[in-house]
Amino acid sequence: MTDDAAAVPPVGRLAPSPTGVLHLGNARTFLLTWLCVRARGGTLLLRIEDIDGPRVKDGAERSTLDDLRWLGLDWDGVLLRQSDHLARYGALVDDLLARGLAYPCVCTRKEVEDAASAPHEDWLDTAPYPGTCRGRFASPADARVATGREPAVRFAVDVDRVPFTDDFRGAEKGRIAGDFVIQKRDGEPAYQMAVVADDHRQGVTQVVRGDDLVPSTPRQLLLYRAFGWTPPRFAHLPLLVGTDGRRLAKRHGDTSLGAFRARGVHRERIVGWLAACSGLAALGEELDARALLERSRGEPAILRKVPHAPVVVRGDEF
Repeated sequence: MTDDAAAVPPVGRLAPSPTGVLHLGNARTFLLTWLCVRARGGTLLLRIEDIDGPRVKDGAERSTLDDLRWLGLDWDGVLLRQSDHLARYGALVDDLLARGLAYPCVCTRKEVEDAASAPHEDWLDTAPYPGTCRGRFASPADARVATGREPAVRFAVDVDRVPFTDDFRGAEKGRIAGDFVIQKRDGEPAYQMAVVADDHRQGVTQVVRGDDLVPSTPRQLLLYRAFGWTPPRFAHLPLLVGTDGRRLAKRHGDTSLGAFRARGVHRERIVGWLAACSGLAALGEELDARALLERSRGEPAILRKVPHAPVVVRGDEF
């Protein structure tokens, strides 16, 4: 991050998805996001990313907000729910279709995987799309009539990389392969479309998130370019993993904040441990979010202290 960028109070966001409970990995990302914004006198927004259809769980939004407050995190302004803005996403997709930057696609996931000429690399989260439907249909309605299938919409990609500078990882090649989905078959926006639209609308200038989302960044940067918008700065942090080296999940036991609260674990222990594994406190130190903030206030390079290796959760930390 340049000195000039560091001097400007950032606009950040907490963007939980109500598809389950908050666990230690979520908590660490949210705590560091909050700290980076609050320590520099910035604005922190809250957005509920609730457009993941059947994966959204009843009561998950309320428990998420309770957990954030329990951690001691606050935010500015009113909460935004993606499900309240579906028409806006649809209008943006229509704009890309009208400009020939996107097209309808009736391919199933299996067809995409079967058509891939080689196994996709581990930096891609899906098989590269081979372009089967590009130029095939004049419009989504035409695709629907011609095939009897409800089409998704894909963004047309004509580059193989979109380099960018990550505020944590440094120079990234930004490799990208294949046209990606921006609107699902049910008409709801895909993650890439919704997050770009929302971050632009909310004036977000800094995004702190897990490094599992590095492959999403070049796709999002292409969308920013297509709309003529200025993208935020990105910082992708290592994930919390189990002793098997895999991303923290149910198979590693219950690491949800709700479970720790039910056991009577004090939040100062949780915040202290999260701070310690982020290079911001001594191991075993207990402190609340406000104390951690006071320690970091005015610090322009908080993320430089974060270790670059994934954090291993053994299960006996608390």
